[in-house]
Amino acid sequence: MADIPSEIDVKSEIYGPVASAVSFVGFALTHVLLRPLTPTSVLKSGAQTTWKWRNTCNSLVHSILTGIWAMLCFYWHPKMAEDLIGTHSTSSHLLVSVSVGYFIYDFMDMLLNHRKRSSYELMIHHFFVVLCFGLSMLTRLYIGYSVVALLVEVNSIFLHTRQLMIIKGSPRQNSGYRLNALLNIGTFLIFRILTLGWMTRWLVVHREEVPVFAYTLGSVGLAVIVLMSIVLFFRILDADFISKKGRNKKE
Repeated sequence: MADIPSEIDVKSEIYGPVASAVSFVGFALTHVLLRPLTPTSVLKSGAQTTWKWRNTCNSLVHSILTGIWAMLCFYWHPKMAEDLIGTHSTSSHLLVSVSVGYFIYDFMDMLLNHRKRSSYELMIHHFFVVLCFGLSMLTRLYIGYSVVALLVEVNSIFLHTRQLMIIKGSPRQNSGYRLNALLNIGTFLIFRILTLGWMTRWLVVHREEVPVFAYTLGSVGLAVIVLMSIVLFFRILDADFISKKGRNKKE
């Protein structure tokens, strides 16, 4: 059984949180740098729409960075795929730490600037991600499992691109929007649904190797994220491919 160490490695205790702190500051700066890049049409739509555009752009930056990085981690260190509990590389540990910083920043950004139902749903998601990734970052266990979870960000690239198009008022029948819609659904099935399904199976199969606390945290967090993903999938499927009315309205 892979028990959580009673004494967390000093190097990891400093290295992980420092990387997360740098990431937090980095995404805060990115949000500021996005101000002069905000489209005029978005600025005219009001403060909330302007904030949403910048927040989504920031999320897109994170998705591009971590989605590609997660795939490269397994390419650079294939042995990690054979042992998702104890095997990891410096790069994969850094990836998880950077993501912790981003999710904390995005949680705070929504809490301070966008207290609406959609944001509360995302904050619940971020809360569980920070708990699970934070455990992984500090103990240097389950890093591989966390990197598998970050493969979901490949789909998030197209999810955020879709949201940006909607914010800017792009017609849903536009060729660019339709192409992104197809890529979004395709990557949603492969990188989100299948990945989360595989993660659920892995957790069940390796139950005896995971301590009760980590298993419970992982199970609850995964259940919440799977449920949210299924609901999101059908919302997008209906809006972009089924409902004609949905295709013509802004979300």
